[in-house]
Amino acid sequence: MSLRVLNPNAEVLNKSAALHMNINAAKGLQDVLKSNLGPKGTIKMLVGGAGDIKLTKDGNTLLKEMQIQNPTAIMIARTAVAQDDISGDGTTSTVIFIGELMKQSERYIDEGMHPRVLVDGFEIAKRATLHFLENFKTPVVMGDEPDREILKMVARTTIRTKLYEALADQLTDIVVNSVLCIRKPEEAIDLFMVEIMHMRHKFDVDTRLVEGLVLDHGSRHPDMKRRAENCFILTCNVSLEYEKSEINAGFFYSNAEQREAMVAAERRQVDERVRKIIELKDKVCSGTDNNFVVINQKGIDPPSLDLLARAGIIALRRAKRRNMERLVLACGGEGLNSVDSLTPDCLGWAGLVYEHVLGEEKYTFVENVKNPHSCTILIKGPNDHTIAQIKDAVRDGLRAVKNTIEDEAVVLPLMVALEVLWVKIIDLKVEIGLLGLGEGAGAFELAARKHLINEVKKTVIGRAQLGVEAFADALLVVPKTLAENSGLDTQDEIVTLTGEHSRDNIVGINLQTGGTLDPQMEGIFDNYSVKRQLLNSGPVIASQLLLVDEVIRAGRNMRKPN
Repeated sequence: MSLRVLNPNAEVLNKSAALHMNINAAKGLQDVLKSNLGPKGTIKMLVGGAGDIKLTKDGNTLLKEMQIQNPTAIMIARTAVAQDDISGDGTTSTVIFIGELMKQSERYIDEGMHPRVLVDGFEIAKRATLHFLENFKTPVVMGDEPDREILKMVARTTIRTKLYEALADQLTDIVVNSVLCIRKPEEAIDLFMVEIMHMRHKFDVDTRLVEGLVLDHGSRHPDMKRRAENCFILTCNVSLEYEKSEINAGFFYSNAEQREAMVAAERRQVDERVRKIIELKDKVCSGTDNNFVVINQKGIDPPSLDLLARAGIIALRRAKRRNMERLVLACGGEGLNSVDSLTPDCLGWAGLVYEHVLGEEKYTFVENVKNPHSCTILIKGPNDHTIAQIKDAVRDGLRAVKNTIEDEAVVLPLMVALEVLWVKIIDLKVEIGLLGLGEGAGAFELAARKHLINEVKKTVIGRAQLGVEAFADALLVVPKTLAENSGLDTQDEIVTLTGEHSRDNIVGINLQTGGTLDPQMEGIFDNYSVKRQLLNSGPVIASQLLLVDEVIRAGRNMRKPN
């Protein structure tokens, strides 16, 4: 009532109404996203105001594209999007985990428990689960030559939640090879050095890795070659076009000779730069069948293009800046801002440069480079929906591999030495089918719940035990949702899984037939950083929402008056 005195127009939700609004918003967002989880999750169709359609099951894309108006749901969505920005995956898991924490809390709050007691229990459970995660993870020594098989299994686990099995397995190799291509010892991995280019062409299974670069434009002169082998690459940022003076000036001439002399003087500077490039080409290519390619960030005018074409040089103008950086890493050489100090040492090398025309679009491929540190994933698909889905999956796969290399750990129980695990996999020739699913088949969540109920809860004094129990039950939302999305009986599967864990068997859920599977033998590796971030952010947001006892719509307009 005190607020009513200060502002009669304020809208206020008091205590239980505010709490239930927050709980219902979290449950509502959970219900929207939970059907997308795992490899058997369904797809959402988003229809824009202009009738444009987007098909996706990627949680990050859904939360960014959906128009969410409830302030609580917006807060949860931002947390989940931040999860994707930090670790590259786990968006849907974050939303359903927060929703389940709120749902479990509602049971106790309706029985009269104060939210503060639950929040204290959440904090204890969060710390215990993070400590359990440290012991549950399996260290992986990366060194100079990372184990490709482990990286492939991590990438496969992530990508199969977004795409169908055959395409996911093909993209797994592409993603792992691209990250290892750009990786440099003792340096952070920069995923921007992997160019993701798409072409609406052929089928999704034609997606491939180009160890080099694909530029989305071609040469601008009809006489230039469309295909060249054994090419020297000159990467430069030099203006090869006539530029008008910056000040207004008038030139007067009395006859045609004076005009010709003036035009020649205007072009002399540009022609001199072109001549230096041609001289370098003659120096390195004379007497051989090598070719010469100029890729320039700035413009090249028609007279300069004509001079270069006559000299047998392929020239591309107005290349994007990000591609200039990648070119140097892919082909070698140096990026030049001047032609005054041209030497053969500043040139890169590519075994093949060719132009591909698709409708009105031109693409230039730079391939067969030596020791590349940049590459291109060329995504192909028959329509925009397929291309967008593959792009989302590739981005998540790249982040998953990067996280594994940086964490030097994966989420699997450290029960056997890694070498023994690989011997088992190789000897048995395990084929990873749809059993290999995201979220580690729910094995970590089930093991963490058992740890909280059997070990942690006994050490907690007072009613905070109920907060620990609510947190433990909320962890089961991942295996429950995976079972539900696969058409299995949720109760039967959870009873079977918890029974196995009570006998100290670390198992996950088999989405193909129901029952249990060994995530180690099926090669289901989860990202350590994704799980850690999920366990850190989820309980914090849930705790803040539970402690809200009043929602006040009376904020002052923060814009400055005109």
